[in-house]
Amino acid sequence: MPDKATIERARRDKQEGKSASTQAGEFVHKEIDNIRAGKHGARNTKQAIAIGLSEARRAGVNVKQPKKGTVSEKTRENAKRDTAKGKRHTPVNKSRSKARTKALKKESTEAASPAALSQHARAAAGKRSAADRSRSARKASETRGRSKG
Repeated sequence: MPDKATIERARRDKQEGKSASTQAGEFVHKEIDNIRAGKHGARNTKQAIAIGLSEARRAGVNVKQPKKGTVSEKTRENAKRDTAKGKRHTPVNKSRSKARTKALKKESTEAASPAALSQHARAAAGKRSAADRSRSARKASETRGRSKG
């Protein structure tokens, strides 16, 4: 369950007109911090990001589910389920939550290392076209706040 500060930061991003993925980024950042702090681990950087996105969906951030064919059908169903949970309040099952944390504690914290994150970012950017990267950079500059200089 994400903490109130993370939810508040995501809510502020939404009020500022930032995209759903930027709002979800707050949850991913928190997840990376949790792994670095040793609260739990992850098998790889992709899993750490997936956990953050799942928490964002459950907190009500309107993150789109992955396109068909890009991930397994099970992953798409989980994303759909998380989005539905974000639209209604359901109590947290304590035994499942404990089991999840117990399983993640056994994993390495290497997934959140600067080197692993850098490698993942390069691989993800490499899969996108130059036009696509340029378009998203322009969109980001439109919603970016004024410089403090």
